[in-house]
This record gives sequence, C-alpha cells and structure tokens, in this order.
Amino acid sequence: MITLSYDMGRIISEGGEIPFGKKEEDVERYIAPAFRYREIIEYLETSSVPFVDEVFGGLNFPEVKMKLSLRDYQNKAVELWNKAGKKGIVVLPTGAGKTVLALKIIQDIGEAALIVVPTLVLVEQWKQRLEEEYGVRVGVIGGGGREVRAVTVATYDSASLKSDVMGNLFKLIVFDEVHHLTGHSYRRISLKYIAPYRLGLTATLQKESSARVVLRDLVGDVVHEMEVDELAGIHLANYKVKTVHVPLSPEEKKEYDFCYSRYRSFLSGQGIRIRSAADYQRFVLRTGRDPKARTALLSRNRAMDIAQNSSSKVGYLKKLLGDNPEDKTLIFTRHNKLVYRISKDLLIPAITHQTSKQEREVILDGFRSGVFRRIVTSRVLDEGVDVPDASMAVILSGSGSSRQYIQRLGRILRKSEDKQARLFELVSKDTSEVYTSRRRKSS
Repeated sequence: MITLSYDMGRIISEGGEIPFGKKEEDVERYIAPAFRYREIIEYLETSSVPFVDEVFGGLNFPEVKMKLSLRDYQNKAVELWNKAGKKGIVVLPTGAGKTVLALKIIQDIGEAALIVVPTLVLVEQWKQRLEEEYGVRVGVIGGGGREVRAVTVATYDSASLKSDVMGNLFKLIVFDEVHHLTGHSYRRISLKYIAPYRLGLTATLQKESSARVVLRDLVGDVVHEMEVDELAGIHLANYKVKTVHVPLSPEEKKEYDFCYSRYRSFLSGQGIRIRSAADYQRFVLRTGRDPKARTALLSRNRAMDIAQNSSSKVGYLKKLLGDNPEDKTLIFTRHNKLVYRISKDLLIPAITHQTSKQEREVILDGFRSGVFRRIVTSRVLDEGVDVPDASMAVILSGSGSSRQYIQRLGRILRKSEDKQARLFELVSKDTSEVYTSRRRKSS
C-alpha cells in the first residue's frame, strides 16, 4: 500500500514507487515535485495500485452560486478550458470579463481555490468581487493579510514565499496576469503547489514566444484567445487611436541629437549591433568594465529622457485636456519624474508605486465618482485598475512592449452607452521614440 503525503513543495510516497519520483538513499520512499500530483494520482488510479492520499490539507469549499451570467465568448472559454482537462490559459482584452469566467470556473470546480495576482490593487478588487458574487468571506495573503480560507487571494510575491506551507491547500489556482509566472522566483508557485486544476488569465501573450513554452508546462496551453478588435463595438467600447508626433524644442533637439549621436558613434565604432533585448543587455554589462561604453550608455539615457519628457508633450497635453474638459482621462508616463511634474503643473492627482494604499483608494474612488476627472500615473496602473467610465487615455511615454500598450488601451474600453474611447499617443518627432511606438503596436 502506497501512502502519499505533502512536505514543503514535494509529494512523498512511502510504500512504493511513483511517476516522477526519485528514491531517497537508505529510505524506502520516493520524492516527486508537487505539481506532478495530478499525474501521480491518475497513474495510480489507472494502474489499480492501492494507495492512500493524504496530500490535500485545505479547507472544504462552500456551496456558492454566482449572480452574473456569461457572454457567449466567456462560455466558450470555459468550455474549451474544461475540454483541455481543466488546465490552460485564456487570453482576452482588458474589459472583456476575464474575472467573470474565472468566477464561473471556481464555482464549477467546487474545490479550495487560490487566486494569484501581481498587485495589491488587484488583491482588493478580486476580494471584493468574490465576496459580492459568492456571499462568502475571502482570505487574503499579502499586504498585511494572513488569512487562508477556501477562497483566497494572494500576491505573486506572497504565494511564492509561502509555497512550502501553502502548496497543498488548494485544488484550483487562478493565475491573473499569468505572464508574471515566467519570472524565475514566481515559477515555484506552479512547481510547489499541488493544484491539479489551473487557469491562466492575461490580456496579451505573444503568439510565438518563449513565455508560451514555459507557461504550457506550468499552467497549460492557450485554450481560447480573442483580440480587442474582435470585441470592440459589441462587448467593448468603440475606440480610436491617434499617434501625434510632437517636435522637440530647439534646445531639446540640439541636446538630444548630441547625446544620441555619441551613443550611436560608440556602437558603430565598436561594431556593436543592438537587435534584441539580449544584445542590449550585453552592452549594459560591458559598461561595468568599459568607461567609454558607460559614457555612451549615459548619453543614450539622457537622450531618451529628453524625448520622453519633452516640454512640447506637456504643452500638447494641456491643450488636449482643455479641448476635452468632460472626458475622464488617464495619463500614462514611463517614469515618475514626469508624473509629479504634470501633477504639480496641472493640479492632477498622481498615483505611483510611492502612493500609499489609502491615498490610492481615495484617488480611484474620486475618479469613479467624478470628483476627479483626470489621473496621471506611471506603470502602477497598467494592471489592476477598474475604471469603467474612463473615456480617454494619453500615453506620454512607455516601453516598446505590446503588452503594456494593450493594457493601457484596455483601461478605457469597458463598454458603456454611447461611449467612444480615444487613445492619444504622444511621440517625440525624429527621435528613437518613433521606433518604440511602432514596435509596441506591431509586436
């Protein structure tokens, strides 16, 4: 008779060999990774091997009934996830209701569930949504929360840190913004938790990417995928994107050209070609031992700083806001420096990673109620802010990531009556920002 138990991210088999198990020296027991739990159980059941399963140590899931009904594409996603063996990833645009289909799956599985999210904003949003829909108390791990319940929400950081002791408490894991799971420190969540049922949610995942390969092993294949344009005008708001090429001031242009030319001259003189993130990383590593390379990097950074934070962008923003006083607007930048500059100059509430939880909630509540009609932020609201009636977004600067671009667009796409969403992207003319803009909209 085989007896299975759990110990700090491992399945322990005493009394017989199991798949993926490694025999311990001088002891008649086998050790396997926790995430192989489902395959081990399936093997033992189909092989008619007698065993006792003492692995699961979680709470019983309460009987719940959600109030919302699913849209057709959400039902299809749930159906395809079930057909894939109750594992896999659903890719839907922000505002398309990924949370709703997750609520349906949690209800249908009827087992202890852990929802893993990247930010404390999302912890609060998921907790509130789950409690409203199910009428049960939801546990929270992270941000000071230490309560484990049959339905629990945790940050990626907390779920990772507590993987050894929480790994056998849940049968279902929902990975919100599942692309975060590819980070090395977060992979232990998928490896040390037994959860036989796994759902990944994200707004974007590149079709040909190493991330898909990694996530396939950890969560499952992409089972359903839809893009913004497939839902716009039906389940999401109609939208328009306008890219505005704003010229640098003469002083800014002179300094930008000088700095960027110094950077390009160094690369050319050394025969260095930057064609990928790996190429750029190698160049950065070189700056630690090569003073000329470091000078070139600092010149590049200064040039980018000028392009991303130009006075012309701020001037255009002022005019844009003046022409659209009634639009509830989100303003995105890449760095906090410009956030605080705009906040001070235009008297707009700012949210960055330095903003306290209490202040952030006051600002977001004020935005939802209409007390504030604008918010300026860096990257902290790319994920996790629920603002159904925001109708305009302005990107002053950002990375070349298509994921960030789609997330920012998604912040204004939640459908409401007669809403026409608009995204303005301000790009410094004749700078490397032009290339960055093209890359994030085409990758």
